[in-house]
Amino acid sequence: MTGDERLPRARGLATWTTRRWLRVGVAVSMAVLALLRATGAWILGRTASISNDLVDVKSPALTLSIRLESALLNQETGIRGFGLTGTPDFLEPYQQGLTEQKTDTARLTELLQGDRAGLRDLKAVQEAVEKWQALIARPVAASPLGTPSALATARAAEGKGLFDKLRAIMVTQQDGLRANRVQARADLAATMRLRNWVFSAVAVLIAVLAGVVFEALRRGITTPLAQVGLSARAVADGDFAHPITPTGPADLRQLSGEIDSMRRRLVEELNFSEEARQRLDEQSAELQRSNAELEQFAYVASHDLQEPLRKVSSFTQLLQRRYGGQLDDRADQYIDYAVDGANRMQTLINDLLAFSRVGRVHDAPQSIDLNSVMKRTLSALSVSIEEAGAVITRDELPALVADPTQVGMLWQNLIGNAVKFRRPEQAPAIHVSAEQDGRMWRFAVTDNGIGIAPEYAEKVFVLFQRLHTKDTYNGSGIGLAMCKKIVEFHGGTISVDPEYTAGTRIIFTLAGEPLETDLASTAPAESSGAQPTP
Repeated sequence: MTGDERLPRARGLATWTTRRWLRVGVAVSMAVLALLRATGAWILGRTASISNDLVDVKSPALTLSIRLESALLNQETGIRGFGLTGTPDFLEPYQQGLTEQKTDTARLTELLQGDRAGLRDLKAVQEAVEKWQALIARPVAASPLGTPSALATARAAEGKGLFDKLRAIMVTQQDGLRANRVQARADLAATMRLRNWVFSAVAVLIAVLAGVVFEALRRGITTPLAQVGLSARAVADGDFAHPITPTGPADLRQLSGEIDSMRRRLVEELNFSEEARQRLDEQSAELQRSNAELEQFAYVASHDLQEPLRKVSSFTQLLQRRYGGQLDDRADQYIDYAVDGANRMQTLINDLLAFSRVGRVHDAPQSIDLNSVMKRTLSALSVSIEEAGAVITRDELPALVADPTQVGMLWQNLIGNAVKFRRPEQAPAIHVSAEQDGRMWRFAVTDNGIGIAPEYAEKVFVLFQRLHTKDTYNGSGIGLAMCKKIVEFHGGTISVDPEYTAGTRIIFTLAGEPLETDLASTAPAESSGAQPTP
């Protein structure tokens, strides 16, 4: 076979997968084991057959032939003694010998079924016995009792010759049976030697097969997998330039190729990540510069802008008090516009400063009791609550680890909005609820106010977004944006419940840990559930 003829075959084997190699290997192994099993079964069956024939046929047949000879000798002895003396006691061995002859002959005939030579010898014995018994034994046994038999004396020589011939025939039979037994023993010994050789060969073949299977698994599966594992560990340890060489069956080579493709993709992603990190570092530096500028702007807004704005506000108010009513109505209106604009500008600057400080300037997180923070918030809003006639209830609030100042601003904005955006004809009814949801606490501030339309549920949390004019409801549009920033700074979320239509329900979550103190001892009057709060 030429090299060109071997090449397609090699390519065909190269396309075999691990599953196919295993299937072929298992099939070949099963075929070899089946052949070994059949051979072993045949050897064992042959050994058992020869052993059974020796034990159950050959040896018993020889023993029965010897017993038959003994029975015939008993008959001859009894007939000869009776013929010489006429004593009836000599007939007892003869009768017993006849019984044993009948039994042994029947059993021997049964054992020699299928053995033509043995049956032929047995037939010769039976014919000789019948001839001796017909001419000598039965006539002598029929002689009168008490007197010697004249027939026995007359036929003594003839009887001796017939019986000697019978014994010679039996010797021939026994020699044949003995030769058969010797041959059976020799066959058994040869078969047992063959069995030992076959089983030794089977053991060696099984060991060789196991070695071949082990070596095939080592070369075809374990070694390629180990090489892939070493290469993968090298890549995992940081040597991303280390190539993964495909080896083994087709599917393992495909796996190696896919892992190497993943490695190359990982290298590309790392290069991209490195470039992105460099850009991110540049953007971080730019952001730090921008934050520094924003801090500088906040400083300017809180100091440099506040002073001239206070002057404008103070002098417009003085102008309003001194010349109010002395000029015409248009002049009074202009003065009112100036005073209102200065006040709104000052409020807007203060709110912007407060918004910019969230997440940037804050107190260290500490364990706080939200019940205490709520009491301080309600105390700060007591004037607007009293003017609106608001009724505020709340559940027992938990203890959290948070920034107390920012949490106070959160409550103040939410409660303040609920009081401010009320229905003109209805007193505000506000309820604050709290329930634990895993590691988070879910809070809800529910009121019976004017509500928020679903299309504005996300817009209200954007900075400077107002749903009403300043003439209807005053404010800067920063409150809910500040609430969102505070909640997200504490790892939670905030949203408007779109399913609640009887007013507004703001839902937010906060993460925290309970205080070690007993809340019931700190607020015994409020531990029973929702209560009106002044």
